[in-house]
Amino acid sequence: MASRRRKRERGSARQLPAAPAYVTRKIPFVEYVQEDGLVKLEEQADWILQEIGIEFREDPVALEIWKDAGADVKETRVRLPRGMARKLSASAPSSFVQHARNPEKNVRIGDDATVFAPVYGPPFVRDLESGRRYGTIEDFNNLVKLTYMLPSLHHSGFVTCEPCDVAVNKRHLDMLYAHMRYTDKPHLGAIVEKSRAEDSVAMARILHGSEFVDQNCVIMGNVNTNSPLMVDKVVTEAIRTYSAAGQGMVVAPFILGGAMGPVTTAASIAQAFAEALVCCAFTQLVRPGAPFILGNFLSSMSLKSGAPTFGMPEPVASNYIIGQLARRLGVPLRCGGSLTASKIADAQAAAESADSMHSTIMGGANFVLHAAGWLEGGLSTGYEKLLIDADRLGAYQKLLGGVDLDDNAIGRAAYEDVEPAGHFLGSAHTMSNYETAYYDAAMSNSDSFEQWEDDGAKDTERRAFERWQQMLKDYEPPDLDEAIDEELQAFIARKKEGMADAWY
Repeated sequence: MASRRRKRERGSARQLPAAPAYVTRKIPFVEYVQEDGLVKLEEQADWILQEIGIEFREDPVALEIWKDAGADVKETRVRLPRGMARKLSASAPSSFVQHARNPEKNVRIGDDATVFAPVYGPPFVRDLESGRRYGTIEDFNNLVKLTYMLPSLHHSGFVTCEPCDVAVNKRHLDMLYAHMRYTDKPHLGAIVEKSRAEDSVAMARILHGSEFVDQNCVIMGNVNTNSPLMVDKVVTEAIRTYSAAGQGMVVAPFILGGAMGPVTTAASIAQAFAEALVCCAFTQLVRPGAPFILGNFLSSMSLKSGAPTFGMPEPVASNYIIGQLARRLGVPLRCGGSLTASKIADAQAAAESADSMHSTIMGGANFVLHAAGWLEGGLSTGYEKLLIDADRLGAYQKLLGGVDLDDNAIGRAAYEDVEPAGHFLGSAHTMSNYETAYYDAAMSNSDSFEQWEDDGAKDTERRAFERWQQMLKDYEPPDLDEAIDEELQAFIARKKEGMADAWY
């Protein structure tokens, strides 16, 4: 297996133009709340864990693990003495590397690193000409290919859309294969049932080699707690599969303020932190040192309709604050994304996504799921939205890189051949820097009105539609060793054989 992997990695070096595998942050974090406020939120989280407790349902093994650790377990309620969760979480790393099958695409998650991944989970897809429809395996494969081709998306995610034309109990196998075959970026695995998580780790062992997987993180599971204050077996069984194998876990409480958490922002933040913190502690009970990402997904809601709202000031504030809490705990953070309630890639989508993503970036998120493609409150993946969002991610990458202050950047040489009242358009300094001086936004149009009109007067959505169509025509898959490919396909065939289709 090792020799095949070396051959595979050499072959996969033929890639698209070089781009950073992840973003290295060079600017400060936003410190939104002062020390006394952070202590108050942490104390509230400790109070929740000690006095109210967390329900751990449907998984007796998880309850036994907590009992053995010294927690107060009564039936399915687990209460942790003040400070216990934080003490257990101390062994979780502040950063780690998730390895891709192409080592050039390895990502570091945590500390000063930021990784962008596409939308996760929508059952519907939308494009400009075909409109909104249930996702298919063809759509899923297309979206994986597009993610591979977009350099500002560093991670392939997993459920970029639900392939609803494949049986529910089998689709995770086809989805995993797509991420392993059509891209060489890192990806997530299945989590809905323990057997599917186990399949994910097993396929990762085929792709990377069992010995390598035993020593390195190559796949992660992403789960949500069942707010308020419940952790069900989807979460605990995923942790007992991924963390036990030394692989990464992302746990993000999804709290709709006023429904799954208190209506006040501070109370929801403290609850979210408590839920994520207890899951971090559980991963470390399963395997000390297992990679963990603390997630946060707080949403306000319309108190008129009960529908989630995105890009509003309260969730924006939560992104900043949960970032401070995660850094104090010493673990990587997942939050935010290009979130919107809009049904199409319109002005509402742009404004809400920009506000949500800006706070995500400035608040210090290390792993950003839903960074591109999110529409309709997460019910739909937009082809055009994927490209428009990815274009803006490139701009955020530039922003996070800070401003160079070396001799070239300071630009004294620029004045050597430009007199006062002259111009710099043709100067040597301009000519040597013009290709990299400014971010080139592919989805923006800066032509004159006449040029734009002569080119068809296309808006951003139309330009994005034409671009993704051409990208799929130009797509070439990264090389994959034939023996590994055959082994993956044989594994899938064995798992599917004799398994009746289940559609729910």
